[in-house]
Amino acid sequence: MRATARGQGPITFILPALLLLAIFIVYPLVSTVWMSFTNDSDQFVGLDNYQSVVEAGRTARAVKNTIYFVGASIVVQLLLGTIAGIVLNEKFKGQAIARSLTLVPWVVPGIVGAMTWAWMFHTDYGVINYILLSTGLISTPVRWLSDPNIVLPSLIAVNVWKMFPFVAIMVLAGLQAIPKSLYEAAQVDGANFWHEIRYITLPQLRPMLISITLLLVIAGVNSITIIYSMTGGGPADRSLITSIQIFVEAFQFFNFHTASALSILFFLVSTAIIVVYIVADNNKRSAQE
Repeated sequence: MRATARGQGPITFILPALLLLAIFIVYPLVSTVWMSFTNDSDQFVGLDNYQSVVEAGRTARAVKNTIYFVGASIVVQLLLGTIAGIVLNEKFKGQAIARSLTLVPWVVPGIVGAMTWAWMFHTDYGVINYILLSTGLISTPVRWLSDPNIVLPSLIAVNVWKMFPFVAIMVLAGLQAIPKSLYEAAQVDGANFWHEIRYITLPQLRPMLISITLLLVIAGVNSITIIYSMTGGGPADRSLITSIQIFVEAFQFFNFHTASALSILFFLVSTAIIVVYIVADNNKRSAQE
C-alpha cells in the first residue's frame, strides 16, 4: 500500500497542472486549428480560409504596419533602454529616485497609459498641441491620431514609452553581473568611458540583449491594448496590426474561421522569425569562437 501510494504521489500532484494545461492551452489550440479548416457549418473546406486571408488587401496592410510598428519600437526601445540602464548604473545623487521613476511607465496599466496618451494627443484639447502652439513651434494643431501619416509614429512613441523601462531594468541587472576587474584592467590600459562601453559593456550584455529583443518582439506583435484603445486600427487601417485584425475579424465581424486561419499563420510566421533569429545568432557566436 505504501509503495503504491508513494508511486502515485508525483502523478497526483501534476495532474491538476496537466488538466489546466489541457483546458486553457491544448484545447483552444486544437480548436483553433480545426476551425481554420472548416466553415460556419463545420464542413471541412481545406485551405479556403487561408487563401481568403492571404488574398485580402487588409492583411497586407496589417502585416506592413506590424513590421513597421514592431521594428521601429524595438530599435528605439533598445537604444533608450540601454542608455538609461547605463546611466542608472552610475553613482549620482538621487540615483534611487531616478531608478524608481524610470519604472513608472512600465508598471502603469496599459489601458491607463493608452487613454492618458490619447488625451494628450487630442487635436483640440491635448496638452501636447497646447504646448507646441504656446511655444510657437506649430501654427495649427497636429492631428496625431487621425492623420494617416502620423498616427503610427505616434503609437510607436507610446509603445516606446511603455516598454523602454523594462529594457533599462534588464540592462541594469546585467551590468551588475559584469566583473569590475574588467573595467579596472581597461582603465589601467588607458581606456576611456566610450571604450569601456564598446569593448566591455555591450559585448557582456549581448546575451541579455538578445533575450530582451525576443521578449520585445513577442510583446510588440501582441500590442493590442495601446493601439486598439487609442485608434482601433484607424484611420483607414493605417494603424491596423495583425493581432488587432484577428480580434476584429473574430469579435466584431464574427468571422471566427477566418480569424482562426489568420491566427495560425500569425503564430507560424512569428515562430519562424524567432527561430531564425536564434539560429543566426548561435551561428554568428560559433563563428566568432
